[in-house]
Amino acid sequence: MLTRKIILPVIVVSQFCCTSLWFAGNGIIDDLVRTFQLEVTALGHLTIAVQLGFIIGTLLFAIFSIADRFSPSKVFFTSAILAALFNLCILWESNNLITLLLFRFLTGFFLAGIYPVGMKIAADYYDNGLGKYLGFLVGALVLGTAFPHVLKGITTGDQWRYVLMATSLLSLTGGLLMFSLVKDGPFRKEGSKLQLNACFQIFKNPDFKAASFGYFGHMWELYAFWAFVPIILKEYLQLHPSIDFNVAHLSFVVIGIGSLSCVASGYISQHIGTRRTSFMSLLLS
Repeated sequence: MLTRKIILPVIVVSQFCCTSLWFAGNGIIDDLVRTFQLEVTALGHLTIAVQLGFIIGTLLFAIFSIADRFSPSKVFFTSAILAALFNLCILWESNNLITLLLFRFLTGFFLAGIYPVGMKIAADYYDNGLGKYLGFLVGALVLGTAFPHVLKGITTGDQWRYVLMATSLLSLTGGLLMFSLVKDGPFRKEGSKLQLNACFQIFKNPDFKAASFGYFGHMWELYAFWAFVPIILKEYLQLHPSIDFNVAHLSFVVIGIGSLSCVASGYISQHIGTRRTSFMSLLLS
């Protein structure tokens, strides 16, 4: 059995691999528009499809206590496989906007069994200093989200399909790592029964309510920014023809550098508390 020092890197790597699916569509949006003859507004639709899938998936996973009633590692593994498969469905040559939206929605839906469940697995292993460990996991999410831009930057022409293949392969790898190496943690508490009213009960806790609405507000700006970073950079190049840079690579840097902040904030929270750390991060953002 792996020690707790090894468990965290495994969870982090798995999280990174699987969350590379999140913005795989955004990384190749120009290719999707050209290949499937979409309107330029498709970026907004495809982005919201993933987020909507993730929101609904997370809500249903929580209502039915999926990660409490079943082994979290198995939930993570199953979700990683299904998300990878729906990500690959974008390669279908007969796709149109409706089918692309459906496949991105389903990819987002099963990401709900990856990102939150990965954090649940970490909580099952680390009862003390959880903020520090979650900093690494959220950092892995940020880096995974940015990674499709790296893949796009090293492809040309019709090679955009390799971005989808690579991210799906990464998701499969992350799921296998979690399933084969990470067993149920020592602090895991199994759910005893289905509680459909749990989502209403937990909002009676003022601390949970405050944290949830703070997170909700932050997500509006964060995902809007992440989605439009490449668009902003392309517009900048058009306005300044004398300047040249690789949009995909710079998009990765702009988005991915947030992973360093996540890790740093995890350590900072150990000294000044999670409330003050969150307040300062939200304010500065």
